[in-house]
Amino acid sequence: MKIIDAHMHFSNIESFHKTATDRSDIDYSYDGLMKEYRAANVVLGIGMGVTEVEQGGFPDAAAPTPMGLDMLKNEHTGIVYCAGVNPHALNQEQLRNLEAELQKEQVVGVKIYLGYYPYYAYDKIYGPVYELAAAYKVPVVFHCGDTYSERGLLKYSHPLTLDEVAVQNRNVTFMMAHFGDPWVLDGAEVVYKNSNMYADLSGLIVGDKNEVHRISNTPHFYDHLRHAITFCDHYDKLLFGTDWPLVQVQPYIDFIKRFIPKEYHEDVFYRNALKVFPKIKQYL
Repeated sequence: MKIIDAHMHFSNIESFHKTATDRSDIDYSYDGLMKEYRAANVVLGIGMGVTEVEQGGFPDAAAPTPMGLDMLKNEHTGIVYCAGVNPHALNQEQLRNLEAELQKEQVVGVKIYLGYYPYYAYDKIYGPVYELAAAYKVPVVFHCGDTYSERGLLKYSHPLTLDEVAVQNRNVTFMMAHFGDPWVLDGAEVVYKNSNMYADLSGLIVGDKNEVHRISNTPHFYDHLRHAITFCDHYDKLLFGTDWPLVQVQPYIDFIKRFIPKEYHEDVFYRNALKVFPKIKQYL
């Protein structure tokens, strides 16, 4: 089965390097990524654009929009990305730069970091971003749920805050990252209710294969996730993603398979990404 990793990272972020070394035991490099992808039959990774101006500064208020993958080189293949948005300094010039970025073949969506930046998804600052997404027919991906930085503010990243955006922008496709974990039942309701809202299943575990095994076999650890996926009952709207380099690829694939009925594996691991990110078809 071919797999698309609908949520990964390839940016020079201090916390990513530290996690890869100390927790997930990952070679955080292009060669390291491709080795894991080839072994797991992952045919494409969709990166989430983010940059640090100051080392250790993420969420960095000084990062310019659009944010890309600053470890990605021209000769690298197998990776596309969503352009990241920093709302702190989102002026007309940066919106023009974002529009120019969306015209690149390799840019397949927009990423908004709720919780990392203190703005709700429905804040008017993001209105022009949604207009650009509609015009260029690309999805908007929201970070949702727990933040990987203590400086994040959780009230901005709760999945229920996405309902208003989905209702007000019916011509835009949205994807809720991490299914809103730990508020996955709320996330499931937002996905179930709104035809233009999808969710990825990335970032639910941070660690190496031993940590994935430990958590997978801890009684009731992910009962809330099983409940939410079953309640949502929309396997046509859930996408596989890893959040690499936070976790190793193959163990995480095996982990997510436990929650998805076998008859829906190709949808969750491959086909649904083609619906949400139509620009990726040229790379497959």
